[in-house]
Amino acid sequence: MSFMECRKFELTLISANDLEDVRKLFKMKVYAKVSIGGNPETEKRTPADKHGEINPAWNFHMTYTVGESAVRHYGTMLVIKLYCKRKLGDRYIGEVHTPVKELFDRAFMSGGGSPVVSFPVKKGSVDSQGLLNFSYRRLDCPTPTLIAPFIAIHSWFVTAGAHCSI
Repeated sequence: MSFMECRKFELTLISANDLEDVRKLFKMKVYAKVSIGGNPETEKRTPADKHGEINPAWNFHMTYTVGESAVRHYGTMLVIKLYCKRKLGDRYIGEVHTPVKELFDRAFMSGGGSPVVSFPVKKGSVDSQGLLNFSYRRLDCPTPTLIAPFIAIHSWFVTAGAHCSI
């Protein structure tokens, strides 16, 4: 068994503005899937906004716990993917990626939290249409958390539970 210091942070997905209309005939019902490093085990999802269409609003809070390595290195990304809910399969709108380290660095400089930040929504390597707005704040986890032995062989790891995510 090994021990690793971990850090918690709260993410609030607030809204998106001027998204691409991927559903021409009916109303768009937009939701977001959030994960650390794109790992499905850490995925959390907002409810679908049924009224805002290309300007959805969620004000949805979620908490993640990440290992110290995610806070010290740029390789671990917060991934937020936007989808339009449909009966015949949901349609991808775009996504935002930002390093977890960058969020923690900004939070440290601002005393633990952030005002609302906005990132362009991307589809592939190019800007799509729209902005995603969210806020976040650090919730320190000062005591070491026990990590399972198989986790120690990875340079980063992710779970959405009470143990360190990365």
